[in-house]
Amino acid sequence: MLKLLKKHFGYDSFRPLQKEIIDTVLAGKDTLVLMPTGGGKSLCFQLPALTFDGITLVVSPLIALMKDQVDSLTANGISAAFINSSLSPKEQDDVMDRAVSGDLKILYLAPERVGSYGFTEFLEKLDVNLLAIDEAHCISEWGHDFRPDYRNLSFLRRKVSNAPVIALTATATPLVRDDILNQLGMKKDSVFTSSFNRENLNYSVRPKYNATSQLIDILKSHKDESAIVYCFSRKNTEEVAKALSRAGLPAS
Repeated sequence: MLKLLKKHFGYDSFRPLQKEIIDTVLAGKDTLVLMPTGGGKSLCFQLPALTFDGITLVVSPLIALMKDQVDSLTANGISAAFINSSLSPKEQDDVMDRAVSGDLKILYLAPERVGSYGFTEFLEKLDVNLLAIDEAHCISEWGHDFRPDYRNLSFLRRKVSNAPVIALTATATPLVRDDILNQLGMKKDSVFTSSFNRENLNYSVRPKYNATSQLIDILKSHKDESAIVYCFSRKNTEEVAKALSRAGLPAS
């Protein structure tokens, strides 16, 4: 396992929980992973994909992320591709041909693709040995980012019922977590929750009385450092940037 980790991903060791999650997936068990952004969720299905025969299907709602991950995997010597609306029909057909011929280890799919015409016939030609659902909270109507196309995944799950499923999210309340498990027909005995505590971050909540003046005072106390200021609207963002610039704090 460590040899694959080093060869294809360049790491000498696993991050917390990664090995336990990967071992569970390799044992053929369904797995739900709650891990913060940047915690290493993708490795939890990418590395098992190299161990399993056949192909791993990854459902992701983020087109840009699909491309980034496929580019990274390809650069690391792993045969991967994606199918989403950014590809022409001809390009999609070419990717499907590669998948059917066994040329791919990992195939990323947009959720709307699962319900598209001809998908069932395509799926029946594949040797699927792992199903990964990224941003799994999108399947739940109780979640903040529900996507109707994710409801098709219960159908996909049934069609590849012999393959283990790993569902991953960085944001899921207990209600959303249970909904994910129910929608995908997963057991509750393989749920991994990573710590969401970022040791490099400190949180401070202050009463608001003059937000702009308070902000300027805070930023001046960190004058030689960079900062990100979140605002409610584009207009508010522009107003705050101008106020900071007038106070001698370069902002844009």
